[in-house]
Amino acid sequence: MSSAAQINANRANSQCSTGPTTDAGKARSSHNAVKSALTGQTVLLPTDDVPAYEKLVQAMLDLHRPATYHEEALVQSLIYTEWRLRRIPSLEASIYALGLREFADPFIADRDTIDAQIFLKYERQLKNLSIQEARLRRMYDKDLARLRALQAERKEAEQAATKPAPEKTAPVNPEIGFEFSTPPRQTEPRASASAAAKDAA
Repeated sequence: MSSAAQINANRANSQCSTGPTTDAGKARSSHNAVKSALTGQTVLLPTDDVPAYEKLVQAMLDLHRPATYHEEALVQSLIYTEWRLRRIPSLEASIYALGLREFADPFIADRDTIDAQIFLKYERQLKNLSIQEARLRRMYDKDLARLRALQAERKEAEQAATKPAPEKTAPVNPEIGFEFSTPPRQTEPRASASAAAKDAA
């Protein structure tokens, strides 16, 4: 069992480990686990260009014009995926820039040699970017195909709802090859018995 001194020490230590208290510190710590934002729920990184993202959102909405909840959800998924795909070239360039600073050597003028060193050093990270890019492109193509199918179904249903019902026609006699109809028979009123007797006389 813990002694009173240990309990008091634990309480005192816990007050020193409450995390950031300022808004800026909390914002930074909320992204501690973010590496590339290619797989998680985080779409925008603190360094992302928010106006560029908003421009992408508007362009995708104008292009696809979603009209239902499911269409809107698919367009939003396309936006997220497109934004992550746009991030990959920047991440790859950043890796090579980092490696260039690390392997810069005034005695090595051959840039290809430095690029090879960078690739060998950061091979795992570069391959991971390639894997994530392929995964995101598959996701994009799948969502786009589903969106187009939903919109085609919706437009077909809208056209069917506005199309007038076909008029009913008389059946065609297969033996003759054309349709015909007979006018309804006109029935004359029956003569009364007294009128019939008068005519007979």
